[in-house]
Amino acid sequence: MESLRDILDAAAEGVFPPADGGTTVVPQDSPRDAGVLCFTAHSVVFTDEDPRWVRERLATMECDALSASMNPRFLAVLMERTGRTAETIDAMLVAPPLPGEPPLPLREILDAGHPRVMYARRRRDDVRVWAVDGGVLTTGRGIAGRLEVSVEVAESVRQRGLGRTLVRAARHLVDEPLWAQIAPGNARSMRAFQSAGYRPVGSEILLIPR
Repeated sequence: MESLRDILDAAAEGVFPPADGGTTVVPQDSPRDAGVLCFTAHSVVFTDEDPRWVRERLATMECDALSASMNPRFLAVLMERTGRTAETIDAMLVAPPLPGEPPLPLREILDAGHPRVMYARRRRDDVRVWAVDGGVLTTGRGIAGRLEVSVEVAESVRQRGLGRTLVRAARHLVDEPLWAQIAPGNARSMRAFQSAGYRPVGSEILLIPR
């Protein structure tokens, strides 16, 4: 059986699960992360719950079968059963690495007690954080060990292209595909990532321990 990491690695290369309206259920890669990924006409539920239970619950959803895995009622039942909670459904984007040096000078923050480092370590492993005037760039290993990126830009310097420059710079710091999760309503961030070469591949919701 394919692992969650196998599915993600393939998606990063543009190879997606079959658009057959089905749902793949795979075990969690770690005790920390469970959730749902949705690609075109195919869902992936990653949980240590019984796959038969997952499929039975999906079959009871009074909605289009293609929407069942992200239906609020299914997610509520899944969270109740697993004792988890969630924040939002995100768009899932990915970009390949880029050669050469980043297009702006980055100062790596090595202080493990830095608030940004401590926050990121609650959701990711192997966290690294860089700073520039007005912005912070973070990478770390999240779902199934994939490499993920996030940025923060100070309000005083927003709408000047710094966010876009930072997320493009991140691609120069890595040697493997780089993933991002963005709330679809955050149009500014979506535009910044897409203009920096990240392409949408699906949606996801991460269920985190209470």
